[in-house]
Amino acid sequence: MPSYTFAMAASMYIVVEGEDPGFDIFVNGRSMARHEDALEKLALSAGVRPLIEFFSADENSMALLIEEGAGNQELLRRLPPPQWYGANDGLRTVCALIQTLRTEPQKLGSEGQSVLSELEEYARVLEKTDRHGLRWHLAVSWR
Repeated sequence: MPSYTFAMAASMYIVVEGEDPGFDIFVNGRSMARHEDALEKLALSAGVRPLIEFFSADENSMALLIEEGAGNQELLRRLPPPQWYGANDGLRTVCALIQTLRTEPQKLGSEGQSVLSELEEYARVLEKTDRHGLRWHLAVSWR
């Protein structure tokens, strides 16, 4: 699995399959992007799949990256189809991370509470995604 490094202005967000899932999918994801390496380690120590393994780029998110100056136009033409994941798979990871940070928020220093809050946003969106029988993937935005 390749290693991803996110700039301070990065945001990790959820993309739900389809044009309009019928519910709000907004999640902040800025604190999570800043602590992605630490979240990966926490996930591995909890025995769950790291969130970054749910990353996939689709045409819309790649076009946004290019517009933001963080992508390559040539990549857009060679982009493979996006990978989609079951919401339950993501929930397993998110819930394990929430449980870890509720009991030990200091694992992420002073931002433990803000990361926990963002993970709770993720859980709400993934629960709705699951109830609607839809799939999802993680995307990244640099702003």
